Amino acid sequence: MSETELEMVRRHVKDGAMHVAEQRALIARLRQRGLPTEEAESLLVTFEDVQLQHEDHLARAEASEREEPAWEGGASS
Repeated sequence: MSETELEMVRRHVKDGAMHVAEQRALIARLRQRGLPTEEAESLLVTFEDVQLQHEDHLARAEASEREEPAWEGGASS
C-alpha cells in the first residue's frame, strides 16, 4: 500500500519536527562543551524554514481534502 499525499506531508511534518529538535539538542551540547555553534545554528534556521514550508503544505493539503466531496460509488443518472 502506498501512502497518500496527505500521509506523506504529515510524515514530512513529523520528521521535520524531529530534525529541528535534534539540531537544538546538538546546539545545546556544543554550547555546554564551549564549542562553536555558528554552523549548527545556521543549519537550524534552514531546518526551521523547511519545517514552516512542510506545515504550510500540510495546512493546504488538509484544507483541500475537506473541500473535496466524498466519492459516492455507483452510476450517475
